[in-house]
Amino acid sequence: MADPGPKPPLENPETRSERLNTKAAGIIGLAVMCSRLLGLAREQICAALFGGGGAMDAFTAAFRIPNLLRDLFAEGALSTAFVTTFSKTIARGGDAAAWRLADKVATLTAIVLSAICVLGIVFSPQLVATLAPGFNPAKAALTVTLTRIMFPFILLVSIAALVMGMLNAKNVFGMPAMASSFFNIGSIVGGVLLGAWLDPQFGPRALIGLAMGTLIGGAMQLGVQLPRLRRLGYQFHPDFSWRDAGVNAILSLMGPSVVAASTTQFNVLVNSMFASTLGDGPIFWLAIAFRLMQLPLGLFGVALGTVTLPLLSRLAVGGDMAAFRGELARAMRLGFLLTIPSAIGLMMLAEPIISVLYQHGRFDAHQTAEAAGALRFYAIGLCGYAALKVLVNAFYALDRRKTPMLVSFSAVALNLLFNWIFTFRLGWGHRGLAFSTGCVATFNFLVLYGLMHHRLKRLETRRMLAMLGKVALASAALALICWCSRHWLLADWPTQAFIGKLGSVLLSVVAGALVFLGCGAALRIEELHTLLAALQRRLRRSV
Repeated sequence: MADPGPKPPLENPETRSERLNTKAAGIIGLAVMCSRLLGLAREQICAALFGGGGAMDAFTAAFRIPNLLRDLFAEGALSTAFVTTFSKTIARGGDAAAWRLADKVATLTAIVLSAICVLGIVFSPQLVATLAPGFNPAKAALTVTLTRIMFPFILLVSIAALVMGMLNAKNVFGMPAMASSFFNIGSIVGGVLLGAWLDPQFGPRALIGLAMGTLIGGAMQLGVQLPRLRRLGYQFHPDFSWRDAGVNAILSLMGPSVVAASTTQFNVLVNSMFASTLGDGPIFWLAIAFRLMQLPLGLFGVALGTVTLPLLSRLAVGGDMAAFRGELARAMRLGFLLTIPSAIGLMMLAEPIISVLYQHGRFDAHQTAEAAGALRFYAIGLCGYAALKVLVNAFYALDRRKTPMLVSFSAVALNLLFNWIFTFRLGWGHRGLAFSTGCVATFNFLVLYGLMHHRLKRLETRRMLAMLGKVALASAALALICWCSRHWLLADWPTQAFIGKLGSVLLSVVAGALVFLGCGAALRIEELHTLLAALQRRLRRSV
């Protein structure tokens, strides 16, 4: 991982510790992968019990409304602004000042989001009519009921995000990353049991049980983190003294961040509105495809973004811009190294993968093909999404919070234009919506990368391009393995028995991964060598 040329600041032992924590990133990656797999299991169970038609469209649309607010506030603007400010408060004023800031922010968050929950429950009919205009009256009524049940989820998960931010700023990553796994466990177990109690045949009424399960899961996501926070010495005390420099800093960071994130959420809502006019199924098919794209994104992009935010914030406070630039470039290279082969595998093996995972019970072959079409187009934007997780955090660490906001404005117009072209003019249906999303993510990354390069004067671009060239060669070998697999092992995947198809998919994935690793090692990809060396050290310690 050593960077060519002298780096005097990194020779200082105190400075050397301010490096991208690949061990923490690995822990977070595994924890997030566990959560993503449990989320996948939740959707598999729902698909098998309810199919991929109108009922799951209603549940997906209902959950999307509070979930979008979660992305906007809890795990978006609020989380990023809080972690940035909390980390700087620790560096400047110590733990006591940081805990006082946490009390103020938690109190304000609880009050504001409680009010939002009440308003959301009252105005659910209007929200559903706006965001799903293509639903028929029965489908819309079911969506309203489910939305009202699930709206308090935003309050639970927002407090959980604050707790996760405090733990991350104190370099505690494992349990916060695992917390979302407990959400999935609670929502699966609680939701299925309550659904079976309400309707043993798992008709639309059973979806009410699933909606109640999301609240159980949200409570578990918050609860499992609290003991670790208490061991760090924090105890919550309501504090209404909101005229505070730290609170003002968070709110000032949140303003542009909310606007920037809201444009992303606006794009998601626009896609949902388009999908609601395409009949029964497209909303759930898109959700399935996006879930599968999030597996590698969660394992690599989210992990790197979570670890780099507090690190880059501390480097920015210390004024060590050489280390800031190096760690940012390194994190992006790692993201590309891991997501490019993932994107190729998802695109080339989309149908058999979705068939193995979802084609059970009421989810049939037609729905598999429709979801696979969306996955293939979503995967185009996977690398851009992963790099954005790191790059956007770098702008916040530098207090350049308005830059992502301004770039996101153009993304809204671009998304609308692409949706119109791909979905209506070219007739690609829900596949056009997925392709538009991937194109917009790539556009956002390229623009922000250019702006960050201009801000830092250089960003190790030649080194990144050299690595991308080697990754392209290794990925070509991976693509050849996938092509051979589709034409021999998986040539008759629609009629293969489940066990044979599962074995063929696993063999294809393992063979492709081994070929990529072998080619990467032969090409001497430095970042791959760093990851493999870290894995070997980890294995030796565990033996």
